[in-house]
Amino acid sequence: MLYPKKIKHRKWHKGRRRAEGTETRGTEFAFGSFGLKSMENKWVTARQIEAGRRAIIRYLRKGGKLWVRVFPHKPVTEKGQEVPMGGGKGSVDHYVFPVKPGRIIFELEGIPEEMAKDAFSKASDKLPIKTKFIKR
Repeated sequence: MLYPKKIKHRKWHKGRRRAEGTETRGTEFAFGSFGLKSMENKWVTARQIEAGRRAIIRYLRKGGKLWVRVFPHKPVTEKGQEVPMGGGKGSVDHYVFPVKPGRIIFELEGIPEEMAKDAFSKASDKLPIKTKFIKR
């Protein structure tokens, strides 16, 4: 799974989840010809990104090239089971990537369009957001 090797601050503020606003970075193709684009706001966990990546790789079977355009760098903390109130912030449980609408999550190259559509539909089933197939 993906997680940062080194971070400046171990625990981050949660931040506000704003309903409006689209992505400004990562909206154009950088590598491949086909892409999977997000259509809504959500935190995508490292496990979900990895599950989507595996679904695509399994479908392709050594054909084509895949790029993962997101990296989970935001730590999410969680307190243990049945811990009373107070006692400070919990320990880091997992890492997420805050996705906004318009962000390209995966890119593919070197396969026919129909195969890319099928691969991305399998990956989108693993993600907690609505996605859209796009091509260059």
